Amino acid sequence: MEARLYVRLEDNKVACNLCAHRCIIKDGQRGRCQVRENRAGTLNTLVYGSLITRHVDPIEKKPIFHMLPDTLAYSIATVGCNFTCRFCQNADIAQLPRNHNGTIYGTPSTPARVVGEALAKGCASIAYTYTEPTVFFEFAYDTARLAREKGLKNIFVTNGYMSAEALDLIGPFLDAANVDLKAYRDTFYQEQCGAHLAPVKETLERMAQMDLLVEVTTLLIPGLNTDRTELTALADFLVTRMGPDTPWHISRFHPTYKLTNRAATPTEELTAAREIGLAAGLKYVYTGNVWADNNGGEHTYCKQCGTRLIDRTGFIVNRNHIRDGKCPDCGSPVPGVGMDG
Repeated sequence: MEARLYVRLEDNKVACNLCAHRCIIKDGQRGRCQVRENRAGTLNTLVYGSLITRHVDPIEKKPIFHMLPDTLAYSIATVGCNFTCRFCQNADIAQLPRNHNGTIYGTPSTPARVVGEALAKGCASIAYTYTEPTVFFEFAYDTARLAREKGLKNIFVTNGYMSAEALDLIGPFLDAANVDLKAYRDTFYQEQCGAHLAPVKETLERMAQMDLLVEVTTLLIPGLNTDRTELTALADFLVTRMGPDTPWHISRFHPTYKLTNRAATPTEELTAAREIGLAAGLKYVYTGNVWADNNGGEHTYCKQCGTRLIDRTGFIVNRNHIRDGKCPDCGSPVPGVGMDG
């Protein structure tokens, strides 16, 4: 299928404008994502409707904590990614074409089928997740448009490396996004992800200007992105450029893929990072991938009076005390979408 967002160049080359890499692709070659191929001057997507996975998840697993809590999200993905993260938790599918000579796997599907399955399974939203949804943009776009017509919410779980053109095109059909802000140093992005920091920040700021719920996730990797000064700068960016109500999820790293020489993140580092975020002025800072009490890091508290509003264990909502979108004790509004209790 012909891809969107590209320009034909001379000598049958094309310029792909889907993400910030803006690949110049020669005839017969693929872009960095390994799922968009130039065929005689026409850029084709190789993964349209070719789903590598589909699951029904709690929306909290995305993680999205401030939209329709305690509901289900129909979660889909194709193979491929425009990053090469050494710590990729879904490398078996995200890096599959890159690691298996360009092989594309997947089960055929259509936007109508995805939307129908989501509705049949009682889901309130569709999440484009597990790999990078930008690289299956055409299918996500068509599905999101139909989902909106059928009353479903749309969620992008993304590395934030899409181009402004891509975000402007799909933005009107998105309701929420969880964006990985993997670190606050460009060298980290270059060495660990094969990318750059600036485009991710630009995407976040652009999203903040849209009618879109944005939550941010940072996977803490010991010794690589846990410096206190760096985390303070990251939190300050979220407060000043995104707003203090922006939820920040701080997630625990477990050794995986090409980064197995690092230990799992100590829980004390998660707690310390959460305190940095709160001290910077963020009102909703969560810690995840910790299957314990977590020192309250999974719960949502009223930013005004401190009342525990949503009690969680992992991805499970034990109790939601919010009433009509407000704290039952002080009446302060709880930011988000569908936070009705």
